[in-house]
Amino acid sequence: MKEKSNFDCIFWNTGCTVYNARPLQCRTFPFWDNVICSPRAWEATGENCPGINSGKLHSREEIDGFISQTDEEPVIEREVRD
Repeated sequence: MKEKSNFDCIFWNTGCTVYNARPLQCRTFPFWDNVICSPRAWEATGENCPGINSGKLHSREEIDGFISQTDEEPVIEREVRD
């Protein structure tokens, strides 16, 4: 998945322009391991995401379902180059 120079998604333009066809990585956000690993990580991510702590409240079962989806489709990882 390509990103803009500031690491924003190329499909982001004051909102997701491909929302109905977004990849799994986007569909499961913010329920990523590095976000849900601690309350501190959740709050830090929430500083840049208006949906965290103000969006729909999901049950534990729903969150577990989001997490289990990552076994079905590979998550895109960023390659850091020098």
